Amino acid sequence: MNARAEDPSLWNDPQAAQKLMRERQKLDAALSGVTSLSNELADARGLIEMAEAENDQAMVADAEEGLKALAGRAEKMRLESMLSGEADGNDTYLEIHAGAGGTESQDWAQMLFRMYMRWAENHGYKLQLIEESEGEGAGLKSATLLVKGENAYGWLKTEAGVHRLVRISPFDANARRHTSFSSVTVYPVIDQSIEIDIPEKDVRIDVYRASGAGGQHVNKTESAVRITHLPTNIAVASQSEKSQHQNRAICWDMLRSKLYEIELEKKKAETGAFIGDKSDIGWGHQIRSYVLQPYQLVKDLRTGVESRTPQDVLDGDLDPFMAAALAQEVGGKPREKIEDLD
Repeated sequence: MNARAEDPSLWNDPQAAQKLMRERQKLDAALSGVTSLSNELADARGLIEMAEAENDQAMVADAEEGLKALAGRAEKMRLESMLSGEADGNDTYLEIHAGAGGTESQDWAQMLFRMYMRWAENHGYKLQLIEESEGEGAGLKSATLLVKGENAYGWLKTEAGVHRLVRISPFDANARRHTSFSSVTVYPVIDQSIEIDIPEKDVRIDVYRASGAGGQHVNKTESAVRITHLPTNIAVASQSEKSQHQNRAICWDMLRSKLYEIELEKKKAETGAFIGDKSDIGWGHQIRSYVLQPYQLVKDLRTGVESRTPQDVLDGDLDPFMAAALAQEVGGKPREKIEDLD
């Protein structure tokens, strides 16, 4: 790869050159990380041997803490090495749609929206709101985020599916327990070098006024755009820009990305790799349950990973769930049926 990178003719094709340089940079960073870990591990072992020889328990304890930190970094590197899919390193779109149930599901969609924003912010990703449709009484009917940063798609693709919430409803005067559903869809941003042919006869384009909180925030012109792909019934929408032309361009990019992601899923199916459940938003189709009452538990129905602190999960502590789902995908293990929580 170094020889190719140093070849002056490489830049005759700028796109290929940039792709190669990105791959080279990623490999260099990975190798540097492994070398650094190896050196620090050797230093820690030497420090422990010296501390034990001098019977310095405080130094031993410090060195052991250092080893624990190294183990954490090694595990993170191991997980990142699994992100080897052709689009894993890309930016990604993340869509949330409320299921049936009106205000209850729309409030749950808002909670999921906040959860993913917290996760992204905690990991240094940049966020751009592409589309947002507010609920009638509270929450969101739908929202689309663009998450920008290294491996954004690789991590978030494991979150695609239906998410189920069980709680005592804050909207129920009789304080009854309610079950709500919302779906999450994730698809990678792709560059112009990937050709996705979409005949214009296969799409319907609608324009409308952007929604908002009212007053000056409501767009007075029909600048928001929705494109529906008729053969698949896939719909994408954008209202992030003031210009209809700009929103239309964003929608075309999103539609190309969605169709590309469908092809990626087909390849996974052919190899027997794990695929997230993207069925109807309702009973029997969820990938994860979040129970807030009468007990507290978040359980992933694909991997069995659990958390007894739902508030931490809703504040963005998703790494254990993502890591387990990613390991399952890489291992090509079939999804095991796990009984629904009460």
